[in-house]
Amino acid sequence: MPITKHDDSQWTVPTKYWHRLDDGRAQCDLCPRFCKLHEGQRGFCFVRARQNDQIVLTTYGRSSGYCIDPIEKKPLYHFLPGTPVLSFGTAGCNLGCKFCQNWDISKSREIDTLADQAQPETIAKAAEALGCRSVAFTYNDPVIFHEYAIDVADACRERSIKAVAVTAGEVCPEPRAEFYRHMDAANIDLKAFSDEFYKNVCASRLDPVLDTLLYLKHQTNVWIEITTLLIPGLNDSSAELEKLTSWVVEKLGENVPLHFSAFHPDFRMLDLPPTPPETLRKARDIAIKNGVRYAYVGNVHDPACDSTYCHDCGQLLIGRDWYQLTNWNLVDQKCSKCQTRLAGQFEATPGDWGPQRQPVKLSDYAAESH
Repeated sequence: MPITKHDDSQWTVPTKYWHRLDDGRAQCDLCPRFCKLHEGQRGFCFVRARQNDQIVLTTYGRSSGYCIDPIEKKPLYHFLPGTPVLSFGTAGCNLGCKFCQNWDISKSREIDTLADQAQPETIAKAAEALGCRSVAFTYNDPVIFHEYAIDVADACRERSIKAVAVTAGEVCPEPRAEFYRHMDAANIDLKAFSDEFYKNVCASRLDPVLDTLLYLKHQTNVWIEITTLLIPGLNDSSAELEKLTSWVVEKLGENVPLHFSAFHPDFRMLDLPPTPPETLRKARDIAIKNGVRYAYVGNVHDPACDSTYCHDCGQLLIGRDWYQLTNWNLVDQKCSKCQTRLAGQFEATPGDWGPQRQPVKLSDYAAESH
């Protein structure tokens, strides 16, 4: 795609994960799509482009908007429960999911989608002033704004604020290692357990996602949780769920939380019905049967299946009603009844942010940062 005619040079920074090909094109090596670009072309993700004979990020410092969310909305249930997280994304995405529920952002081809702007130090300062315990790169995939996300994470770390990546996990090994050195937690979107689904529905592949999960679990200290959006007739069969959940337990361990979320017709999948709640409960039952200790449902109201229980004695540890915490039976991250430790990253007491969603403008904090 040719570069649009607006002047975005002030938002452009050089990147390092690319190389020149013998035919004169430049290949982006950030994600497994390996876009090969002539001068003036953008990659599939839209935000990485070839300009002045190099691959650049064209949206550094620009966002589709900032909002304070409950951390449970990411979803992360075992990472600082009840606390607020400052969330933002940019335009574009390196996947082509037909069911994308943030398509107005992730599929945007207009820089005007980027309605707000902030340098990393401004975001960190705002998060601290607003009482956020973490900042999340979300709404679209942070893989594509790699350089910006890392700088924001570093600025936040200086203020003891955690960094959270909400991502599909489609990234090459070298940039992946650099990226996750700066992250504290991640929710990986495992869209299905079928390469055919990934190719036909997401215009991507399964193996890179599995590689990312294995890397995070076995080579980093990043806390990970997994989300699978169940789409009727496409990735919700018992056979596929058996394979997915068994792979998670075998390769990642029994303590990695799984979230099964309901599909709602959107973007290019308006002809399919919403996911029935019983499909989500079936998936949760399969996961628990196969050894997953913490399995949840999402996008439906089901407090019983959204709460956390002790895997040893069965006591309710963290009660949830949507994004509101209703019970807390942990002492020093252990079950108050049998003292079994709960996997995750917790503070001594839970946050009390609740279900609030608060849009934020960062202009005031930008002024204070200079």
